[in-house]
Amino acid sequence: MELSRILAEMDVAELRLAADPSASLSHLDVKGLAYDSRRVQPGFVFFCIPGQQFDGHDFALEAVNQGAVALVVERFLPLAVPQILVESARESMALAAAAFYAHPARRLLMVGVTGTNGKTTTCHLIEAVLRAYGYSVGVIGTIGNRMEKRSWPATRTTPESLDLQALLAGMTNAGADAVVMEVSSHALEQQRVQGVEFDLGVFTNLTQDHLDYHGTLTSYRAAKARLFMELGQGSKFSKKKAIINADDPQANFFAQKSAVPVITYGIDAAATVRATDLVVQAQGTRCKVAYPGGTVSLSLQLTGRFNIANALAAFTVGLAAGVDPDVGVRALGAVPGVPGRFEVIKQGQPFSVIVDYAHTPDGLENVLTTARTVTSGRVITVFGCGGDRDRTKRPKMGSVVARLSDVTVVTSDNPRTEDPENIIGDIIPGIQGVKGASYQVEVNRAEAIRSALQQARPGDLVLIAGKGHETYQVVGKTVLPFNDRKVAGAVLREMGYARG
Repeated sequence: MELSRILAEMDVAELRLAADPSASLSHLDVKGLAYDSRRVQPGFVFFCIPGQQFDGHDFALEAVNQGAVALVVERFLPLAVPQILVESARESMALAAAAFYAHPARRLLMVGVTGTNGKTTTCHLIEAVLRAYGYSVGVIGTIGNRMEKRSWPATRTTPESLDLQALLAGMTNAGADAVVMEVSSHALEQQRVQGVEFDLGVFTNLTQDHLDYHGTLTSYRAAKARLFMELGQGSKFSKKKAIINADDPQANFFAQKSAVPVITYGIDAAATVRATDLVVQAQGTRCKVAYPGGTVSLSLQLTGRFNIANALAAFTVGLAAGVDPDVGVRALGAVPGVPGRFEVIKQGQPFSVIVDYAHTPDGLENVLTTARTVTSGRVITVFGCGGDRDRTKRPKMGSVVARLSDVTVVTSDNPRTEDPENIIGDIIPGIQGVKGASYQVEVNRAEAIRSALQQARPGDLVLIAGKGHETYQVVGKTVLPFNDRKVAGAVLREMGYARG
């Protein structure tokens, strides 16, 4: 692609050429874009992105040596290569990437889902509804990037803008005509989705999370709101809708921020789409769903009141996309589950074992409330908190778990560069604040899971929370293989329970 076509998308402050100031960059043929100097090939443009740990400007020379033909910079560098000065290299990269990959989002039905909890499950359910309607659907999110039988590597909830545009182009080339993606607060703050034109934006809920990055809940909320504020931009404006959870206390804030018409869904609050007559059981849930024009019955294989909310979001997306309500509820009812989300581990044991990704106070409360609803015995919970993340939520998580569990086993999650015992030390005061709380500490996560399972009696429920689908544990800066589901299965086999 000619550089001029990329520059036309960017807000360029100044161009500095390597030699002849009168020369033009407009016809320079760009072979690719990169923000990691190790990925630069001859003919690439390198974006010098300032980050939390590293500054891309420090790697510009390496990029030039690798064959970069131009640099996008926030400050000029003493290098003999054409340089494009911009105010924000990150924003410029997002816009340049959209142009380089020919704006794939404009050829797709784009659905973005944001919120503290429920994003992954909601995306999974939306995928089912859209596929039932005939869409070929790509999914981008925490548990992977995929489309039908194809998959693409995933390193974060929402990819960096350049990787995201490449991924959208890949899905489009593979036949996708719709993409459902989780949109994290980090991605919105860091402009990773700049240049992606969404048709439908979904807000699930807002509770405390990521304050280590955003600082305050107000800033965290503002980052989430960007998805809805930017829905009014682009060529597909008239078709766009914001889909808001009316039960969340922040619903009005997000509705007011929306640049497009709002459709609400909910259980308790008055909403455009509302669930009534809820029945929550261990084997699933059912309810009536009232929507403009009628009422349908919804039966889910997923359990928990929170999953009814997730299903309502997906049903409402279907309505906004033109899906017949009967098609929507049939599709939702056929979904067997989502990896690592209230996932049942069955080895023939006389007690329940559940693995779930819940890692916020609200997420744990939702899951544990459901656990208490579907079990006749005790609830035994294994959990920890991630290192190098918001410390203020640790005692709150401890309090929630102690209040809703009969036995609490505190352990490591992904300690990262923090001492696991210090993390546990932040959790314990919250547990001790609950009168009569029974807890034990086992730093080794595998041993903690073993201890919980060995304590379980017939009719009990063991919840292993925090890591869900993850297949690793981050200790220091090392990523070690670790899978809660596999560890639980192995311990159950050691205890003499055979699959079946």
